[in-house]
Amino acid sequence: MAGMGGGLRINEDEVVELAEMFRLMSDPTRLKIILACLDEPASVGAMADRLQISASLVSHHLRLLRAARLLQADRRGRQVFYVVGDPHIRSMLTDMADHVAEGGEAEIEAG
Repeated sequence: MAGMGGGLRINEDEVVELAEMFRLMSDPTRLKIILACLDEPASVGAMADRLQISASLVSHHLRLLRAARLLQADRRGRQVFYVVGDPHIRSMLTDMADHVAEGGEAEIEAG
């Protein structure tokens, strides 16, 4: 997609892949899983406990997130830890979380 007002040059397949990533992140449970892996690697059990959902549900979401390359797995012995390994994903999520936090502050100041 050249053009687009001088913005990003991205082809149709990349647009579809990007849309799929955003669709996956639009699910609150999946987004919480990604955020749980943002600062440090997390195991399925730790995420299940932290998010108060079953380990099998965490594993189901992790399969989708790994397939979309939003998370990476790191096997340590018999346990697998998941982390946001791509700096682009890490930066985007951190920036968006900051944006949301700033928006809340702006509403309080305006009110």
